[in-house]
Amino acid sequence: MDEITISKAIVDSYTRDFLDFLDVDVAVVGAGPSGLVAGYYLARKGAKTAIYERRLSVGGGMWGGGMMFSRIVVEAEAKGILDEFGVTAQEYQEGYYIADSLEAVSTMCSQAVKAGVHIFNLITVEDVMIREDDRVAGLVLNWSAVGLANLHIDPLTIRSKLVIDATGHDAEVCQIVARKIGPKLRTTTGGVIGEKSMWAEIGESELVKNTKEVYPGLIAAGMAVNAIFGLPRMGAIFGGMLLSGKKAAELAVSMLEAKK
Repeated sequence: MDEITISKAIVDSYTRDFLDFLDVDVAVVGAGPSGLVAGYYLARKGAKTAIYERRLSVGGGMWGGGMMFSRIVVEAEAKGILDEFGVTAQEYQEGYYIADSLEAVSTMCSQAVKAGVHIFNLITVEDVMIREDDRVAGLVLNWSAVGLANLHIDPLTIRSKLVIDATGHDAEVCQIVARKIGPKLRTTTGGVIGEKSMWAEIGESELVKNTKEVYPGLIAAGMAVNAIFGLPRMGAIFGGMLLSGKKAAELAVSMLEAKK
């Protein structure tokens, strides 16, 4: 085996993929549970979808289950999503289903990729592109290592018809929008309000209810929703995040179809 051929294979194939996804239908930021689910359903509907994840691994906080016990809980309403992905879930008691967090993340990632999503890890979103119609039209990207090393390296950009903020508790994309253009998000303050303390029942239901377009061209999904709208956090129950990801995908598909 020739080392240079190996290097060429890696650089050539990655570069071709990166170039192909410089212009997409939907750019999902964050490859946690809601981002993976959104990407899966978008790809299944034929939308050209890329997910950008700043970490080395996907799955967000789902890997660790609850306090490093590798189990997650989902409510009955969300079990069908796990079933569709092929994740084993067993009833713990009525209305509560338990799943292995490692199986859940690895299976969801695999199924999303097989559906046609392209996941770019180790990439951070530095900024968004907003054009004349006051609409999010793309993302500004850099390697995560550049930020960690505090290097002055200019970023690159991708264009997308829609962006989904699935960055979890930090609501990073919405924070960027609010910081760059002022308090114009569709919240009571116009900015990111910040999540409240834990209340699983309310947090789960309000998460799904408030999965919506929060700025023209920008949809919020998963825990980013709770941070944006000032809703309670939920802990190691993940059904709301799965349902939110699916709802975000359905909303994005309807918006894309309306543009045709």
